[in-house]
Amino acid sequence: MTQAPEACDLLIEAGFVVPVEPQGVVLANHAVAVRDGAIVGVLPIHEARQRYQAVETVSRPEGALIPGLVNAHTHNPMTLLRGVADDLPLMEWLQGHIWPIEGAVIGPEFVADGIALAIAEMLRGGTTCANENYFFPDVQAAVYRQHGFRARVGLPVIDFPTAWAKSSDEYFDRATEVHDQWRHDPLVATAFAPHAPYTVSDENFERIRMLADQLDVPVHLHTHETAQEVAESREKHGQRPIARLDRLGLVNDRLIAVHMTQLTDAEIALCAERGVSVVHCPESNLKLASGFCPIGKLQQAGVNIAIGTDGCASNNDLDMFGETRTAALLAKAVAEDASAFDAASALQAATLGGARALGFETQIGSIVAGKQADLVCVDLGQLETQPLHHVISQLVYAAGRHQVSDVWIAGKAKLRERMLVDMDADALVANARQWRDRIATIRIS
Repeated sequence: MTQAPEACDLLIEAGFVVPVEPQGVVLANHAVAVRDGAIVGVLPIHEARQRYQAVETVSRPEGALIPGLVNAHTHNPMTLLRGVADDLPLMEWLQGHIWPIEGAVIGPEFVADGIALAIAEMLRGGTTCANENYFFPDVQAAVYRQHGFRARVGLPVIDFPTAWAKSSDEYFDRATEVHDQWRHDPLVATAFAPHAPYTVSDENFERIRMLADQLDVPVHLHTHETAQEVAESREKHGQRPIARLDRLGLVNDRLIAVHMTQLTDAEIALCAERGVSVVHCPESNLKLASGFCPIGKLQQAGVNIAIGTDGCASNNDLDMFGETRTAALLAKAVAEDASAFDAASALQAATLGGARALGFETQIGSIVAGKQADLVCVDLGQLETQPLHHVISQLVYAAGRHQVSDVWIAGKAKLRERMLVDMDADALVANARQWRDRIATIRIS
């Protein structure tokens, strides 16, 4: 007796499926079946056609289907500041240019418009999830949800007044309000986002540790970004930043440590022992001359590595394909080892590593039955990626974001044959240009 086919919403047939789990595996001529936003099957195309009756079938014989990329550290409202202050060292860039401009424009409208532009750019580049770190997290969360984009939104804490909050108590009160509002959302979650060790007091770090434990959320923090930061911490606190954070109880598996260019072997071992996730932002670090994250050593120690673009004011794009390639190449130069951070490891960091850092590893990051269908198809049939000898090497070392053909988040199409499904690209460009004109009138003393 022939078994009736199972119903599913979507069947994606691809020349190659790269599940990421197991690492380094490529499944030729496979299909992924999706039902109710989740992956229900990964199997050869001919078997999938017999087993499933799909509402929609998408056939991409030249495509490589990968998990959606996870941008594990970004400031997406700053997309509207792309290119305003280039070729400057970190503190001059931040204090002399970025903070004064932000002081003049920051508010709900700036945040909402910057994130909408960023979402469109990320979707066109194969990114389906972002770890956000900026002000007005309530607005951020609403815009991510409106566009069906997956995000962990940072709840900012910094030791000086901003447009978001005027005192430490207000930062924490507003943080808990936003967390409570979004705590059960299927796409949007929260994290504490203290800016950096040099802008947050011991008292506020202790409050963050206590609340992060109570609310079961990560702590997303720039740290060990520059040699200057480490030197100033030793002068002010008598300790390097990681040692200070450890004294305050924050070096644990909730910590998402961003940049980490200044690390001793003992600090790397501590991160491995405690389950810290390190987010590597190589292009921002290179552009600001902040230093080199020792990815090879971190990988050897067993530290979970994720990749982030940082914000468009210091990168200047949200291109996770470019970032992943830079991460892989730079790791080899820093380690003086051509085998360091190979293509499969880099792709894993850009997907499952980011998911683990955000605490989303049971939901996304690999193409496994039961996980959410956050999926990206990359057209490897173009001349820039021919001939095709090794799929994963081609994805990391040759493919560009312009080759992303299709994107789904929780099984819903967001990009179809390079066209945004439910966003107006022309309107986004026009809006970005009016922000350019507004920002151009700001005078920096």
